[in-house]
Amino acid sequence: MKIKDFAIERYFAKYEFETEYLLSCSDCDGFSMEYLLSLASPGEKRYWNNLKLGYTDTKGSKLLRDAIARHYHTIGHDNIVVSSPGEANFILMNLLLEKGDNVVCMAPAYQSLYQVAESIGCSISFWEAEKCPDWYYDPEKLKELITPETKLIIVNFPHNPTGFVPEKTEWEMIVETAGKNGVVLFSDEMYRGLAHGHAEEITPACDLYENGVSLWGMSKSFGLAGLRTGWLACPNTKLLNEVEAFKDYLSICGSPLNEILSAIALNNSKKFITPNLEKIERNIQIFRQFHQRNRWFCDFPEPVGGSTSFVRILIKEPAMEFAEKLVRETGIMVLPSETFNYGNKHIRIGFGRENFPEVLDKFEKYIRGKIRQHPE
Repeated sequence: MKIKDFAIERYFAKYEFETEYLLSCSDCDGFSMEYLLSLASPGEKRYWNNLKLGYTDTKGSKLLRDAIARHYHTIGHDNIVVSSPGEANFILMNLLLEKGDNVVCMAPAYQSLYQVAESIGCSISFWEAEKCPDWYYDPEKLKELITPETKLIIVNFPHNPTGFVPEKTEWEMIVETAGKNGVVLFSDEMYRGLAHGHAEEITPACDLYENGVSLWGMSKSFGLAGLRTGWLACPNTKLLNEVEAFKDYLSICGSPLNEILSAIALNNSKKFITPNLEKIERNIQIFRQFHQRNRWFCDFPEPVGGSTSFVRILIKEPAMEFAEKLVRETGIMVLPSETFNYGNKHIRIGFGRENFPEVLDKFEKYIRGKIRQHPE
């Protein structure tokens, strides 16, 4: 397969570990090993201390899959296959799709959600976001995109980068659209648990639809990206058996270290998700105040869930040009909308880092000194 470069990840590769300040990360600060292990039960501590570094079950250890299954209503450990999140996405697309198939995917979107399908030879119909005034995805517009060739609908809620989450009735309409058309619904739920304020958490797709495939993992909600643990959950065991067999050509199995650490976190989920959510909400409030002072610079469609917002910059410079100049002159990295293949007037803001107030203060001084006083 020939596949395009992953623009978002290539941009992060260029700057993430070289620059001082990150203002666009979608993950939260990583928790320490000390904190994670302090939460282990006596049984989990014994498991950790006696761990042997051999191969693990291809679909994931029963210990881990049992811990995952507790977070679903209808899913048992036999309805779960563990892998890295990106690997899960890659496998699923290759199993479900053939050249000439049609795939419906949200836009803007994390590139891997549609790029693998496009590289297989599928046509992509983008379910475009609307601004009214906040980001919104209309379920009625989704219905209009379905054709006889549509094999897969891809959604991501809470949404990266906009932070959109559908209302319960809207989510039911989306699931119903997939069911009525006999289409698999692939639901990227990596930001599950991060609904803000009074927003209602939506039910995982795998708990609502026999061909609903839910993707979740440790990277975003839990602040444990370094574990590289994700999974697919689905009532369709035949499909998951095929995922397991395909995995033999990729990672084969996971790390026993990552599996027990992930199980500990899943069994103590509130100890990770709650502090991350509180930090995100604090930082959104800080950005809200920043926006009130700097309405000339950007709009701020407030996210309903997740850890990011996609703001439109109201300056003449294209987003990529602004971002490159910013990182050179200040050491602050922002992610421009060109990396999402979504025009050149937006940047992603990430709210999951503890140093957000410090970075935003430096960012504000820069835009006030270099842009407002010296417009292009």
